[in-house]
Amino acid sequence: MRQISGGDAFFLFADKESKHQHLSVLYIYDQSTVKGGKLRFKTILEFVEDRLGASPLFRQRLVDVPLNLDYPYWINDPEFNLEYHVRHIALPQPGDWRQLCIQASRLHSRPLDMTRPLWEMYVIEGLNNVDFLPEGSFAIMLKVHHVAIDGISAAEMTMGMHDLEAYPARQRRKVRWRPEKEPRPVQLLSRALRNNIRASLTSGSTIARKLTDSFTHSGSPKVEDLRDHTPAPTTRFSNKISPNRVWDAVRFDLATLKQIKNSVPGTTLNDVVMTICGGAVSRYLDSKNETPNASLTAMVPVSVRNPEEMGAGGNKVHLARASLMTGEADAKARLQRVSEEMKHVKGMAAVGAREMVEMQEQLPAPTMLMATKAIAAAIGPGKSYRAQHNMIITNVPGPQQPLYFCGARLAMFTGLAVISDNLGLSHAVTSYDGTLVIAPVSDREHMPDPAFYANCLQESYEDLLQSCGAAQKKAPARKRVAKKKKAPVRKKAPQRKKKS
Repeated sequence: MRQISGGDAFFLFADKESKHQHLSVLYIYDQSTVKGGKLRFKTILEFVEDRLGASPLFRQRLVDVPLNLDYPYWINDPEFNLEYHVRHIALPQPGDWRQLCIQASRLHSRPLDMTRPLWEMYVIEGLNNVDFLPEGSFAIMLKVHHVAIDGISAAEMTMGMHDLEAYPARQRRKVRWRPEKEPRPVQLLSRALRNNIRASLTSGSTIARKLTDSFTHSGSPKVEDLRDHTPAPTTRFSNKISPNRVWDAVRFDLATLKQIKNSVPGTTLNDVVMTICGGAVSRYLDSKNETPNASLTAMVPVSVRNPEEMGAGGNKVHLARASLMTGEADAKARLQRVSEEMKHVKGMAAVGAREMVEMQEQLPAPTMLMATKAIAAAIGPGKSYRAQHNMIITNVPGPQQPLYFCGARLAMFTGLAVISDNLGLSHAVTSYDGTLVIAPVSDREHMPDPAFYANCLQESYEDLLQSCGAAQKKAPARKRVAKKKKAPVRKKAPQRKKKS
């Protein structure tokens, strides 16, 4: 039995109707590398069962403490049923990209069952008409609640589910697992009393120490630090969200993006991505005659996970704010300014980001519950905080070598992130095997035309490419492999009997 942290509990307490706090990862596979050329669903079930030890969350569910007097606990679910969590569906034909986007959006819109282990896996077959995939490809969509993972632990889970070769010679060692009995309410309440007393003393002493440090090192704040509290311009994404999501994804050649990065000394790949996203949102709003006067801003999650915490799951993230400098018309100049902005943001975040996360984890559960309600409210400090951002951009680098699942080669993977009231646009950025993917998620009311926004991302990229003078390369695409027709079997002509 393991208790969740205060940082993880934030996503649990914030989970409400239409504001579901789960992440999704979409894996797309080319099964031409599979022995026999086609996978069976039974084979996938057996493969997943063998990999359940890659993360403890696959078999664990949450147990609530009565009256929310303490943070919930993870226990090994005694009623775990793999076939409930792994499901099999198919796209209608012709099985093109647009149909996959619609299906993924629908699946991401549905809440998870909070009484079971907090994940679902959908095997989606029938991708027969996607330009960068051979006919007969399939996808797997994995939904996991944010209470269990952040972006870094999701990338670790990806590595745990896959192999570095189609059929490795050595099998992974299975992790022993035993179900646990659900603890009694009296047992949980007695623990809650001890934990709340300890948390109150710890958090109180921590806050007192921080106040003492701030007075000891007091000084007038710098002018540039105050800009982090100015509200962002109001856009169509600054409204309440519905339960319905829309999603799309755009692929870019990673080598070309690095050429753009190298054309402006001192910039990073993440600066390039943020410049593309800022330009795309500006184009989208321009098309609606909703051009904001001030620069758009982004919320950028920054991992503060220590090496010792890798593989532990949960959330170790600090949320930083950055201006996207969308008032700058020249794309290359905008990239330079975004780079300078990010250096400033990282310099500020590096000072106390880890300590802020630790303070959050030390808060007693009733205090965190009240704070989460205040942050999630449509009025008050929560709305004011969200009003400082126009979008979320979260970048999780992935492996740069091919991965395999049940012998099928992973052709692409990307994510579907979380959105909230007054912050209705989020970009999940992933990179894998020479390709970078930007995948926007929004509310259907805010963005009724996600395919058009995907075009805006492509046009923003081409504008930056031209401004920086880099050589354009298309994202690596695999030619569709036509199924080989079997040669007709010729029947032998019956031999005539010789006359005697």
